[in-house]
Order: sequence, then C-alpha cells, then structure tokens
Amino acid sequence: MTQAQAARNDAPALQGAMLWVGAIVLALANFLAVLNMTIANVTVPNMAGALGAGSSQGTWIITAYAVAEAISVPLTGWLSSRFGAIKVFSLSVLLFGIFSLMCGVSTSIGMLLLMRVFQGFAGGPLLALSQTLLLRIFPKEKSMQAMGLWAMTTLLAPVVGPVLGGWICDNYSWPWVYFINIPMALLFSMIAWKLLKRYEEPVVKNPVDKIGFLLLFTWVAALQIMLDEGKDKDWFSSPEICVLGVIAAIGFVSFVIWELTESHPIVDLRVFRHRGFSTSMFVLALAFGGFFGLNVLTPLWLQYNMGYNTTWAGLVVMWGGVLSVIFSPIAANLSNRVDARWLIFIGCAWLGCDTAWRALANSDMDFWTICIPLLVMGVGMPMYYVPITGLAMGSVDEKETASAAGLMNFVRTISGAFATSLVTTSWQDRSYTAHDQLASIVDPARTLTAQIASAPAMAGQAAREMFNNMVTGQSLLLATNGLMMAIAVIFFVAAVSIALAPKAARSVDAASIGH
Repeated sequence: MTQAQAARNDAPALQGAMLWVGAIVLALANFLAVLNMTIANVTVPNMAGALGAGSSQGTWIITAYAVAEAISVPLTGWLSSRFGAIKVFSLSVLLFGIFSLMCGVSTSIGMLLLMRVFQGFAGGPLLALSQTLLLRIFPKEKSMQAMGLWAMTTLLAPVVGPVLGGWICDNYSWPWVYFINIPMALLFSMIAWKLLKRYEEPVVKNPVDKIGFLLLFTWVAALQIMLDEGKDKDWFSSPEICVLGVIAAIGFVSFVIWELTESHPIVDLRVFRHRGFSTSMFVLALAFGGFFGLNVLTPLWLQYNMGYNTTWAGLVVMWGGVLSVIFSPIAANLSNRVDARWLIFIGCAWLGCDTAWRALANSDMDFWTICIPLLVMGVGMPMYYVPITGLAMGSVDEKETASAAGLMNFVRTISGAFATSLVTTSWQDRSYTAHDQLASIVDPARTLTAQIASAPAMAGQAAREMFNNMVTGQSLLLATNGLMMAIAVIFFVAAVSIALAPKAARSVDAASIGH
C-alpha cells in the first residue's frame, strides 16, 4: 500500500449529514451538466436572434456543447488517473461556472459557440466523475443508494431542461440560461474540494496518447455534425453529409484499432471484452435513446399539432420525471435484493407498454389525458437505469471501473444524439407520407374539391386552407403515433436483450472507483 493510499484509508469517512451534503453536491453537479444538454434547445431562436445569427447558425449552439462533451466524457478515466479524480472534478465544476458566465456575456455568435465548446469540455468529466465519486464516498453496502441518487438527477435533467429554458426566456432573457449555473458551480467546486480531497488517489503519469485523442476528436466531431446537419441537408444526397459520414466511419475504425493496440490508451476500449458490460451498453443505448427520443418527439407534437406553447409543452414533458424521483430510491433498494437483469427487463418492458399506450393518442386529448401516461412512464425509467449501472460496473475489473463509467456516459450521450436526429427526421418524413395518403383518400369522389372550386375566390381559398390544415394536423398525429409505436418496439428489444448478460461478477466496490 502506498503512503497516499494509507493516508486516504486513515482519513475519517464521511458520515451522517456530511455524507449526504457531499452526495447532493455530486448529484447536482451531474444535474447541471445534463441540464445544459437540453436547456438551450428551446432558447436557440432567442439566442441566435439577439446575436444577429440565422437559425442554421443557431443550431450550432447545441452542437458545439454536444461535440465537446461527447469528446471529453470518455477521456474521464485517463484524466482521473493522470491528475486525480477529485482535482479533475473540482476544477471541471469551477471551469463550468466560468464558461457559463462567458456564454452569458457573449456579444457575438462566434464567441458564444467558442464558450459553449469550453463549457462542454468542462461538463463532460462531471457526468462520469459524479458517478464514480458517489460510489467512492458511500459505504459498499449503500452503493446502490448512491446510484439511485445519481440516476434520479440524470433522468430529471433532460425533462426539466426545456421547460426551465422556456420559462427563463419568457420571463427574463437568454443569458440567464447560463447565469443560473454560476453560483451553483462555484459553491459545488469549493464544497467538493473541501469534503473530498482526503479521498484523492495517487496519480499514474502514463504517456499522453496524442494520436488516440486526435482520432477521437475527429470521428466524434464528424459524427455529431453529420447528425445535427443531416435533416436540413437531406442526408446523403448532400456531398457535405457524405464526406462527414466517411470521415466518421474511417475515424471510428482507426480509433478502435489504435486504442486496442496502444499500451496506454486514452480511452480503454478493452472493457467491452466483458459480456456483461457490452450487453449493458447495448441495452442502455436502446433504452436511453428511446427515452431521449420521446422527450424530443413529445414537445414537437404538442407544439405543432396540439397548439401548446413552449412553456406548456415543457410542463407536459416534466410530468415524466415526477415518479422517477420517488422510484429511484426504491429501484436502488431492490437492486440490492433482486437480480439486476430482472429489474432491467421489467423497467424496459414497462417503458415499452407505456409508449405503446401513448401511441393511441388523438387530437381531442386534454392536458391531463396527455400527462397521465408520461407520469406512469416515470416508474419504468429508474427500474432499468439504476440496476443497469450496477450491472455494467460490476461486470468489469475493479481497476477498469472509472474507464467503464466514462464509456457508459459516452454511450448515453451518443445515443441521445442519434435519437434526436432520427426522431426529428423520421417524424418529418412520416408526416409528409401521411399527408399525401390522407389527401388522396379524404375526398375520393372529389365532391369537396368541386364545391371549393365553385365557391367565390376568397371563400374557396379559406376552405382550401382549412382543408389542408385538417389534413396536416391528422398527418402529424399519425406520424407521432407511428413513431411512438416504433420506440415501443425498441424498448421491448432492449428488455429481451438483457438476457444476453451474465450475472454481475461482483457487487460495485466503492473503494475501487477511480483507481
């Protein structure tokens, strides 16, 4: 045992109120990082307009953060071993607050995009390190309670983000979307360092894998830009999208080959050799992608088909997180007693059934009829998300846990990006197809068409617009219901796929996190 390890082991453990202060700080830091993935989504038009940018430039406000965060998340394991997990976490929270301030005072779209990149780089390590440090400070027998707390903030943040962003822009101004991060980030950074520095591990100064980092940056950036721009550029009919796709594919293959053969990889992909971990990541990608897709699809349907404004659409989506708060600790307690694979199966199947229920929507639904299925959905989310964390981390070697946590958050981030792109594109395509089909069958005898043609010009034009609006509304509803059913199938596939995972080789050992 090294002198540093002995010093940490002799340090008094956090107990009682101080343990929960540390836990809440770590969980809320994770909440901040996840929140900033979605809080800007509904405020992009305000930001772009205020800075004199077009809507196409405005979308880069989201892309810049997503690309930077996706790149920095899998680097967490290397950063922790090189500089120390506590130092990296405390500095990341501090920098997150500083760059949030710089985002809020930006005077041009270029400055805002650059600050969003830095904010994303700072936010990435918070996702994995909040998880690993929670497990480090909690006693081993309470590790699943730590995961329940972490999962609760992870599931709530994407739901709260849009409604909070819309409310801030409606009542204040867009810079406050970033300013609200500053006091929390500064406070969390100081508390985390004060409470947790005794738990710092000795650093391992391995050589820097420069080529691995360059390849990671290349393929992740190309993939994220392709996903964000594909819908607007008609996907692979655009030479730009084709080039980005080729760069992403070649970069990804090169990255995998290099990291698997490098003696000191910047991202340890060898953890995927564990069947339990790789299966958990496959299920996580499907289930979290489906969940994120629902959070994208629901506001689109409510605003374009049901006449809801941004704030009310956000309030509807927020109901999906209410029961997640209640059932996260319940799922954590069950995870200590029940095989995690059964809980994951039940959680994913629950989400599939709930989404299939939502696929029966109609245009006459009132607020509460829409909200009830979302409320019920909150039971299923923690039932799969809490135990899948324990199963994934318990399937790898103890020394690989920090790298596995970083990769888990990376998979979650990328699956969210894929889901956003696929849902928006598919929803648009399905609505166009449904519109064409409805237009051809709604007036087969062309009686209505003849009446419109014989009417006075103004009345005929009004009738045509009313007729088209009715068809458009129903086509959007059909597109929404069809996509809901497709997402339900994805949840069912995820539920069945967890059977491929063996039982976790070990329970999550808090002492092993971050080594």
